[in-house]
Amino acid sequence: MTESGPPVPAVPQPGSVAQQRTADGGPDPRAPVSDWYVALDSGPDGLDSAEARRRLGTYGRNELRRQRRRGWGREVARQVGHPLALLLWVAAALAWVAGTPALAGAILVVIALNALFASVQERQAERAVEALSRYLPRRARVHRDGRWQEIPTAEIVPGDVLAVAEGDRISADARLVEGSVEVDLAALTGESEPVHRSADAPPGEGGPSEAANLVFSGTNCLGGQARALVHATGMRTELGRIAALSQRVGREESPLEKQVRRVAWLIAAVAVGAGLVFFPIGVFAAGMPIGDAFAFAIGLLVANVPEGLLPTITLALAVGVRGLARVGAVVKRLSAVETLGSTDVICTDKTGTLTENRMRVVAVRAAGELHDPAPEPGERPDPALRALAVAVAACNNAERERGDPTEVAPLRFAADLGVTDPGHPGRRAQFPFDATLRLMSTVDDHAGTLWLHTKGAPEAVLARCTRVLTADGADRPLDDAYRRELSAAVTAQAGQGRRVLGVARRRLDGLPARRAEAERELSFLGFVAMVDPPRPEVPAAVARCHTAGIRIVMVTGDHGLTAAAIARQVGIVHGEPTVVTGDQLDAMSPERLRELLARGREVVFARVSPEAKLHIAEALRANHEVVAMTGDGVNDAPALRRADIGVAMGRTGTDVTREAATMVLTDDNFATIVAAVAAGRRVYDNVRKFILYIFAHATPEVVPFLVFALSAGAVPLPLTVLQILAIDLGTETLPALALGREPAEPGLMDRPPRRRSDRVVDGPLLARAWGFLGLISAVLVLAGFFVVLLRAGWRPGAPTGAGAPLHQAYREATTMTFLGIVACQVGTAFAARTEHASLRAVGVFSNRLLLWGIAFEIGFAALIVGVPPLREVFGTRPPEPAVLVLLLAYPPIVWGADELRRAARRHQQHSLI
Repeated sequence: MTESGPPVPAVPQPGSVAQQRTADGGPDPRAPVSDWYVALDSGPDGLDSAEARRRLGTYGRNELRRQRRRGWGREVARQVGHPLALLLWVAAALAWVAGTPALAGAILVVIALNALFASVQERQAERAVEALSRYLPRRARVHRDGRWQEIPTAEIVPGDVLAVAEGDRISADARLVEGSVEVDLAALTGESEPVHRSADAPPGEGGPSEAANLVFSGTNCLGGQARALVHATGMRTELGRIAALSQRVGREESPLEKQVRRVAWLIAAVAVGAGLVFFPIGVFAAGMPIGDAFAFAIGLLVANVPEGLLPTITLALAVGVRGLARVGAVVKRLSAVETLGSTDVICTDKTGTLTENRMRVVAVRAAGELHDPAPEPGERPDPALRALAVAVAACNNAERERGDPTEVAPLRFAADLGVTDPGHPGRRAQFPFDATLRLMSTVDDHAGTLWLHTKGAPEAVLARCTRVLTADGADRPLDDAYRRELSAAVTAQAGQGRRVLGVARRRLDGLPARRAEAERELSFLGFVAMVDPPRPEVPAAVARCHTAGIRIVMVTGDHGLTAAAIARQVGIVHGEPTVVTGDQLDAMSPERLRELLARGREVVFARVSPEAKLHIAEALRANHEVVAMTGDGVNDAPALRRADIGVAMGRTGTDVTREAATMVLTDDNFATIVAAVAAGRRVYDNVRKFILYIFAHATPEVVPFLVFALSAGAVPLPLTVLQILAIDLGTETLPALALGREPAEPGLMDRPPRRRSDRVVDGPLLARAWGFLGLISAVLVLAGFFVVLLRAGWRPGAPTGAGAPLHQAYREATTMTFLGIVACQVGTAFAARTEHASLRAVGVFSNRLLLWGIAFEIGFAALIVGVPPLREVFGTRPPEPAVLVLLLAYPPIVWGADELRRAARRHQQHSLI
């Protein structure tokens, strides 16, 4: 989509139908095709390139205009109204009431800066998702300059002649001028039932969507082939009119963000509760003035609010999406990155995903003779072999250099034998490939004789045959013995991992009215066996899945033996798998299917229809497994929508499946799915890492206030509220963002997937953050605080306020606490980089962004302590060098303690194995 622009110029409609219009300003559907050509100043051959460029300048690009995004003012307003920001508003109000306007002003600055930062991250995340559109260039076939060309759909103009075929998403409003199609108009009407559209159909009554010879932008072609004359593009289309009236849907909040929001509310409740509990303690037990008690409560609240948590998570997910796009996996929702990391089962097709999708014919059987290897180019075929070559060339919609590889390979084989049928001039009708019947047929006129040519799954073709072609070109009855021989020959080819297509024909007396009447009493010509070698990188990717505890289930339309052979070659199965055919699957109850999939044994689904994928996805989800399902055909769309992660093929997939999928593979490669799962796990781990880092600093920020309260004021506050704000907003932010880009931890794909019920913030994470890293940091910073005071001669209860002899020493002590937390942050950052492995295994310098973030926080802290104006604002004073030296020990102590904890945990886990 593009941003809003100037008004759209009116489309000129010259010709005899100038007064006949559809609701969108186009010619009347009842007008003949010739009048449409005149009205649009076009013809059966479409436009030339020069005229198309001129019209593109006149009518604009064939795109829907995106409504303007929410302005910066509204975005910032949304951020300052966030629940966590509301708590800071309350804190600022309390500070103002307590007579500390400087503190109130500082908190307001924090709110503003945090809202600005969050808005920037939201915009970066939005741009990251919008930029992915370039990875999915939508193209269409139009007839220009006397030939068919592929062009970007944005360059289609009124007057273009457009090709519409099964699986296409129609790119403009158009009038069919040749052929017929089945179309899903759900995008316009909400009705999911397909409707028939034909160039020769009567227009019907009602609005444009009722016209039986019109097709519309944004709708999907489910079957058939046709030519169509474009009459409306962009915002002039029916879909454009709907888009102009609709509102943008808000950004979807991921389950991860919802979890963190709940945790943030919990922390906020704890902060408010702590302030309410310790306020009376400060007033009555410590004898504090009410104003100081308010400041004390505000300090507790501010210390517990994780201001930058949600925008940091949004950015981490957006970075994950962009990283996946670079490896060939385009993820259409931020929330899907999180789901990828917990995938339990991958249901994958075979052709093009596990294999190279580069078919070639390696064996042929005709008239009882097996040619293995296939005949060489130029070899003179016998009548039976030639009849087979003629049939596969005629019953084919590919071109030698373009099309479905399963179609291209037989076409090249026929061409090698001297049989070509360019453009199919003799074709009179077509029955497109039906995934349920597993057949395709065409009616062709050869030398004045009509022939039905059929190809498809050998068993489906044989079931409709009553005769077989002999070597001399004559027919003879097909008896049961020969059927068994043919079935055994097909089985032998499939057992070698080859894909087999059966071929048959029948002489016709006239055009058949219905498909069932045509595809019967056929004469079997033979079969072609093709090989599609596995991708070289797939076995390693499959092994990674098994190590990671991810099951792989092959779901394919191929023969069971072919599927099993390929599954063994790439390592999906190791023995003899259970092969379940489509008929067996259809006869299974949902409970039986769930039981079969729950056993964990090796299963291959073969000869299944795309609709059967839906039942497999539902059964796996009913077993509480997270499912990734691949697909490329129109009928795969329901299964892709039902799966947790629908994976569409970017090259061979249809527009329909790409629209239904959560993720699109730009290289159609199974290894890319595995890489995406690994990336999803890495993003999820990184979210936990920076949450750990942020939460770990709550303890050393809160404990000083507790020490002050529990000592009844005998120990002065070791940390001021403004110093807490300097930590939370200044020193903490960049390292947290850098942890969101942490490289994958060793062993990432050596552990099982996380469960659906697992929380991103769980008990072990909080125990490590608050009870281990946070507690060690609190002890260290308080030790530094007391060292400074005791060196100055302080004793419990001694006054440290302004004018007291110990006031300057007290400022040095709070500065030591502030610097101690910053030093502990450095150690915590390195500790947070790994959850299981040692830092050496990850590499100390492997995350350069973290090193820059640490350099920034040290420099920022130095400015607050060393620059006189900032010292006055934050109440700091540089401690003596002899005391500052202690800070050098803080990072290795914090990191070292956690390194020992992880080492002990690894040793314990190793002992249990």
